[in-house]
Amino acid sequence: MSVYANRMIKVCDYIQSHLDDDLSLDKLSQVTYFSRYHFHRQFADFVGINVAKYIQISRLKRAAYQLVFEPKLRVIDIALQAGFESPESFSRAFKNYCQQSPSQFKQMPKWDIWNELIKLTRIERQMMMNVEVVEFVEIKVAVLEHRGSPNLLNESIKTFIDWRKQSGLSPVKTSDTYGVPYNDPNVVSADEFEFDLCGSVLADIPENEQGLITKTIPAGRCARVRHLGSRDDIDTPIYYLYGQWLPETDEELRDFPVFFHYINMFPEVDEHELITDIYLPLK
Repeated sequence: MSVYANRMIKVCDYIQSHLDDDLSLDKLSQVTYFSRYHFHRQFADFVGINVAKYIQISRLKRAAYQLVFEPKLRVIDIALQAGFESPESFSRAFKNYCQQSPSQFKQMPKWDIWNELIKLTRIERQMMMNVEVVEFVEIKVAVLEHRGSPNLLNESIKTFIDWRKQSGLSPVKTSDTYGVPYNDPNVVSADEFEFDLCGSVLADIPENEQGLITKTIPAGRCARVRHLGSRDDIDTPIYYLYGQWLPETDEELRDFPVFFHYINMFPEVDEHELITDIYLPLK
């Protein structure tokens, strides 16, 4: 990757990790050592949108997750944290991007519109991957089976979180959280997408109104790589494992899909602090 691209990715990472701070043009141009007279055009050319829009979408993305997954937060507090002077200005900006007011989104979020929007903030990056071969110990999990469009996955996540809170059988703070994608959302049609949301449990779970069932993630050898930051670009390390690491080894794949261990969760931590371990099952 070129020095220029690295500097642009550095400023994007800086924005994501300083959403509550001064993100003026002067400040950002200092971070990357670009001239303030040229930086805004260079940024727009590299990312595809101007820096002000990138910042606003990034802040609104965090706000959207807070609205849905942190219901105790007041809209005014979310608005101020997102850098708006009033709930009214926050509401106007949110509705402009999401076609819903914050209160409407909180009650019935249109994730498909939002997911298309946040694609604008994704950047292509190449990463050096540290791959380890480890022994994964079998684990019993409570599973909510999401079947259908990836755009509706966040609705299933909310149902899964509600079950964890109500049942107390897989508390977030003391249990592990996993995700098992049975296919690639970039390849299959929306109605064919299958994804298991999993929380570790000590025993089989009873029948419940949310429809969770008990499964196991099997023991065995796995290639493991750690992904840091937004899970929007988690495809990068997955494709690295399949496309680069695996062909360079003598390893063969086991009959179980790639799966994720979510070490922490957004918005409980800022997006740039997210940690995800990716496991590729091996024979």
